[in-house]
Amino acid sequence: MSDSKSTVEQLLKLGDVKINGQRAWDIQVRDERFYKRVLSQGDLGVGESYTDGWWSSNQLDETIARLMATDIRANLHISPALIKTIAVGYIFNRQRLKRAYKNASTHYSVGNDLYSLMLDKRMIYSCGFWQNVKNLDEAQEAKLERICQKLQLKKGMTLLDIGCGWGGFAEYAARNYGVKVSGVSPVKEQVEVARERAKGLDIEILQQDYREITGKYDRVVSVGMMEHVGPKNYRTFFQKCHDLLNDNGITLHHTIGNNRSVQAVSPWIDRYIFPGGVIPSLSQIAKATEKLLVIEDLENFGPDYDKTLMVWHSNFVRNYPKLDHEKYDEHFYRMWEFYLLSCAGAFRARHMQLYQIIMRKIERSESYRGYRG
Repeated sequence: MSDSKSTVEQLLKLGDVKINGQRAWDIQVRDERFYKRVLSQGDLGVGESYTDGWWSSNQLDETIARLMATDIRANLHISPALIKTIAVGYIFNRQRLKRAYKNASTHYSVGNDLYSLMLDKRMIYSCGFWQNVKNLDEAQEAKLERICQKLQLKKGMTLLDIGCGWGGFAEYAARNYGVKVSGVSPVKEQVEVARERAKGLDIEILQQDYREITGKYDRVVSVGMMEHVGPKNYRTFFQKCHDLLNDNGITLHHTIGNNRSVQAVSPWIDRYIFPGGVIPSLSQIAKATEKLLVIEDLENFGPDYDKTLMVWHSNFVRNYPKLDHEKYDEHFYRMWEFYLLSCAGAFRARHMQLYQIIMRKIERSESYRGYRG
């Protein structure tokens, strides 16, 4: 047995994962080059070798969950790709205005045909709320209703939706609560769909970056947006939310949360899925809001993202035959599968959380009572 294979075998053993084993979460290695690639490239080598078909697992989500629960990354040598990703994150603002448009388009412009088949009927691309629901549509509606209740929406209020996606929340809030919604997204493909959803409702959809927004609003919300802001811009983001919010207003941020403060995501995710994306920690959020906003309420339902991702994966696999296989070839299929299932495993291992955070301006006001319905 080669030294590299022996080393990888010992690392996998920490998570009770075997090479060419019989259990669903054991990995099957098809190319012996896999071992050196993993040891030399870390996360990037793991993801790229999976996409290249060098290894597989019948239950990839559980494989990843088991390995992340052991903090296997701490036992791997730091790869050049990781050093570069971290260094770039520290030195450069990878989410500056012009770059932010490009970053967002890289992921969200992949194809509305793909997202419409993978997501729920409203095309909500963020964690659902899985309490007392039967399917993804109900889980996403429960999440939208939860946000509306926490925002304490009332008819006639003005609501700003930063990073509105395909307009699902804007439509829900306007239709069910009679609020006037301004939705903002930098992605042309999302804006086109959102404007179709908005027809007949008091909704305005703009193709903008959050830094370009003007005006005043009773409520400000972002759902799955903060992951694209970047550490160098957290203060700028919350300053903008503060400036856009009317006195006595409420702002809610629904975001994936990291257990530790970082400057970059894994090199594989950064290169192939979310360029420029960074998952904020609670300490980064708290620091960025100092002397601007009061955190009134925080809820974590991170395990629900595991369930959401697993349903997205199931939908993707089931509907893949309907997609154009020249556009979404076998390489894309394995890349997208690794993305969805590895993220599910990360949430299952509790390496990532899902936070809904309520904030208000620092001023005299009545107590905010958190919604827990």
